[in-house]
Amino acid sequence: MRKLQIILIFAAMIFFLSCNNPKTTMENTQDTLKTEKLYPQMVEKSVIYEVNIRQYTPEGTFSAFEKHLPRLKELGVDILWFMPIQPTGLKNRKGSLGSPYSIQNYTEINPDFGTIDDFKRIVTEAHKNGMLVIIDWVANHSAWDNPWITEHPDWYVHDSTGNIISPVPDWSDVADLNYDNPEMRKAMVDAMKFWVENFDIDGFRCDV
Repeated sequence: MRKLQIILIFAAMIFFLSCNNPKTTMENTQDTLKTEKLYPQMVEKSVIYEVNIRQYTPEGTFSAFEKHLPRLKELGVDILWFMPIQPTGLKNRKGSLGSPYSIQNYTEINPDFGTIDDFKRIVTEAHKNGMLVIIDWVANHSAWDNPWITEHPDWYVHDSTGNIISPVPDWSDVADLNYDNPEMRKAMVDAMKFWVENFDIDGFRCDV
């Protein structure tokens, strides 16, 4: 299981890199991974199905989505890729619902979707149906009301006047994380481990 989690993280990184340089970067990365035997055929050939819980059903909940697992298995889905399932930030929110990529807390479940037990049940049932589960991981930035903002402001990028900034001006609902800070990197890794250890997910799709 641990090896598979590492493999899926690499696979997600390949997906992102290929979007930026679809020929050279993709070929070079694939060659490296295949040489190291970290890129199995099952990942290359798997059908990955993106799940947007908020809009998949009228209810917008894990429980409502769970009923569709047998049908998705019949369709040939091998891996369920869940869009962010953590709470969405309220501060500087865009629109009434906000972006699911504005993460208010990395180790909590969006209460609009259901409970921790609801998501654990989905993972268990997906595994029973022979499907793997990966979740979107938004490591580049957080919501403005993420606890890290007040508890660890040094974990963020600041402008020349000392103010925390967004990654780009249009992304005004999120704050840019500073990967030069080793404590922030460790906290991010710990948050990822939380989902593996407590929910038995199989990997991550790494956003940005």
